[in-house]
Amino acid sequence: MYDIITRKKQGQALLREEIEYFISGYTDSRIPDYQASALLMAICLRGMDDREAADLTGAMMRSGDLVDLSDFGGATADKHSTGGVGDKTTLIVAPLAAALGCTVAKMSGRGLGPTGGTVDKLEAIPGYRTSLSPEEFADTVRRTGLAVVGQSGNLAPADKRLYALRDVTATVDSIPLIASSIMSKKLASGAMSIVLDVKVGSGAFMKTEEEARRLAGLMISIGRAHGRRVRAVLSDMDVPLGSAIGNALEVEEAITVLRGGGCRALRTLSVTLAAQMASLALGLPEDEATARAEAALADGTAFQRLCDWIGAQGGDTGVLWHPERLPRATHTHPVLAREDGYLTAVDADAVGRTSVMLGAGRAVKEDVIDPSAGIRLVRRVGDKVKAGEPIALLLTSAHRESLPEAAERMANAATIGAAPPPERPIVLDILG
Repeated sequence: MYDIITRKKQGQALLREEIEYFISGYTDSRIPDYQASALLMAICLRGMDDREAADLTGAMMRSGDLVDLSDFGGATADKHSTGGVGDKTTLIVAPLAAALGCTVAKMSGRGLGPTGGTVDKLEAIPGYRTSLSPEEFADTVRRTGLAVVGQSGNLAPADKRLYALRDVTATVDSIPLIASSIMSKKLASGAMSIVLDVKVGSGAFMKTEEEARRLAGLMISIGRAHGRRVRAVLSDMDVPLGSAIGNALEVEEAITVLRGGGCRALRTLSVTLAAQMASLALGLPEDEATARAEAALADGTAFQRLCDWIGAQGGDTGVLWHPERLPRATHTHPVLAREDGYLTAVDADAVGRTSVMLGAGRAVKEDVIDPSAGIRLVRRVGDKVKAGEPIALLLTSAHRESLPEAAERMANAATIGAAPPPERPIVLDILG
C-alpha cells in the first residue's frame, strides 16, 4: 500500500491490480483508514485518467452484490440525478419511461442535507413498501414495467466506506472519486442503459457548467468501458426544481405533472430524461421518443402506470387521485416579499437547507423525516411581486419552533430586482 500511495503521489497511473488490491483490502479492513486517506488525497491532488477511473469503479462495483436484470432483456433503463433541491423527477420519469416501453428496475437512496431522497418521498405515500424480496421485486417489474426500492445494504459497500472517509478528509470534491462513487452503484444495479441528470448551479454539487461537463464526460466513459449505454443531461439547479420542496409536497407536485399540469421546467426536464431513456434502451430517435413521452403525459398513460406501480408496492393509490390525503403540515408560515419588483433569483442551496430546518431533510443520518414538512414556492423567478405579499409558505408539523429563523433564511434566499431576469433553460445540454 505504501508503494501504491507513492506512485499516485508522484502522478503515475495506477495499475488495475493495484486499484483492486486497495479496494478489496479497504473493504475487508486489511488496509487502515490512514493509508486509505493518504491515497484518496493523492488522487484528489493528482487525478486519475479515464482508464484508472473505470478500473476504480469496477473494483468498487464488484465489492458487493450485483443485481442481475438479464431476465428482463435489453430494455432495462435507469436514471440517476447528482442531487438537487426539489428534484422529484424519478416519481415522474420512472412511470413515464415505463409507459414508453422501458423496463425500470430501480434502486434509490435516502436524502442527507438539502438534497432530498427518492425513498423518503415514496414513503410519504401511505403503505408504500421500499423494501421488497428479490422475488417480489422481479414480479412487480414484470407486472408493471417498473419498481423502485431502497438500495441494498451490500450494494457497492466499498463506496459506502470510502464516502464516509472522504467526507472527513476533504476529498469529496475529486471528480474521479465522485464519478466512481456514482457509477459503481449504477453499474451494480444492473440496467443496460443509464441516463445521468447532472445538476449545475447554486443548489448542485457542480457549481459551474465546466465542472459538470467534466463529471458527465467521465461518467459516460466509465459506463461505456463497462459495456453500458450512457447519456448525460446537464440541467439547471440555480433555483429549486418545481414549486415544492419536501416529501409529501413533492409527491403531490409529481402527481400534478403526470396528470397533465404542473411547472413547465419540471415537465420539460422529466420528458427529456424519459425520452433519453427510451432512446437509449429502445433505439428510438430522440424526436420520436420525446413526442411519445409528451403523448403519454397528455393521454393519462403515464399516470396510469404510476397507479399500477404504487399499488403493486403496497401504496394507497387513493392518494394519487386525492393528493389532499397525503400528510399535511399542522403549522404554516408565510414568507413575505420585502419590496416591490421582480423575483430575480432564489438560492437553491439556501432553500434546501431551510427545508432541513423544518424537518423535510436530515442534518445527520439519524434524523427522523417529517413527511409533511417543506416549502411551497408561491412565486417563481421572473414573477412580479409586491412588498408584503407571500413569496413562499413554510410548512412543518414537528419543528414549529424553527419557523421564525427559517422564514428569515428563506427571505434572505430571495433576490428582488427592478427588472425580470433573462430566462434560463432547464436543459443546458445533452452529452453522449
